Parts: sequence; structure tokens; C-alpha cells
Amino acid sequence: MLPSSDLLLAFSLFALISSITPGPNNTMLLASGAVFGFRRTLPHMLGVTGGFFLMVLSIGLGFGALFRTFPGLHGWLRHLGAAYLVYLAWRIASASSAAPGEGRRGAGAPLGFLGAAAFQWVNPKAWTMAVAAVSTYMPQQGHLANVFVIAALFAAINLPCVGLWAGCGSLIRRVLDDPSRQRGFNRAMAVLLLASLYPMLGQA
Repeated sequence: MLPSSDLLLAFSLFALISSITPGPNNTMLLASGAVFGFRRTLPHMLGVTGGFFLMVLSIGLGFGALFRTFPGLHGWLRHLGAAYLVYLAWRIASASSAAPGEGRRGAGAPLGFLGAAAFQWVNPKAWTMAVAAVSTYMPQQGHLANVFVIAALFAAINLPCVGLWAGCGSLIRRVLDDPSRQRGFNRAMAVLLLASLYPMLGQA
């Protein structure tokens, strides 16, 4: 039995709100769009959505039971995620910008598909979103089919949301033609990314 239309509507609203609100993924995509442009940020976007899709599938298919069996694993992943966020904040803060047409050689390389997909597994907001989706909106009847429906619908809603953040960064890029403004923007994004550590470490 597939979810009812009312349940799917409620879930779609939850997916939209949770996907489009600020968090580590969207902060990094905004910064990547500003530094590298929308096209070069596409693998990062697809990695976010693809990694999250696999996470929802895994939790729906029983991976979440692993955390109930080994409760210390969640804390270990949380601290690993914190360390990775610090590294990414440093990468963003130290990224430089080149003028259009120069290939952005000084800006390094954007986060790729695999890196972005792997980050979802240590991203506390992604875990919260995935667990809430499976535990709140997935009917127990026809469980296997429902897991795929919920995961696919969440991914379909998530991709344009994260794309909006990358697109906004790309628009900002046109304004940040001065290297000093670009550096200031990068550092501000790094601070925002580090600020997302507070709720994560508060649960330690």
C-alpha cells in the first residue's frame, strides 16, 4: 500500500522546508557557486542529493537499527562530521577567486560527487531529515515500495532546493569581482559553516 495523497502532500512540505533551509550542505553550495560557478558546482549538488537518497533508503531498509545496537557509533560519526566541517570551512576560507575567463585556477577544485555524497553520512542535519522522513511519513504496509517512494520523492524535492543555493551563489559571483570582496565572502561562509557545529557538538 503506497502512501495516501494527504500523507505525500504533508511529506512533500516537510521535504521542501528541510531541504531549502540553511544547513551545512546549502552553505557549502552557496560558497561553491560563488567561487566556482553553477556548472562546476553541479557534481557537488548531485552528490548531496544522491548521497541523501542512499541514506533514506538505508535507514528505511533497516540501517538505523545499527545505531540502536551500537549507540556509540552515532557519537563517533558526529565528531567525525565536526572535524570534516572544520576542514571544509578552512577550504572555503582559503579559496581564492580569479576573474572570469581565467579558469579559476587559483580557486582550487570544488567538492565532487563522491565527496558530497560521503559527507551526508556525517552531516547531522541530513541524519535528522532522513530519520524523520522514515519514522514519520512512511506507512508500514508495503514497506519496501514505500521506502523507494519516500526516498525518490525526497531526492526530487531536494535537488532543486540545493540547486537554488548554488544558483544564488553563482549570481553573487558576478558581484564579487574584487578579490578582497571574494575573500570576505568566503570567510563569512566559513564562519557560517562553523556555526553549524554548535548544535552538533551540543549533543555530545
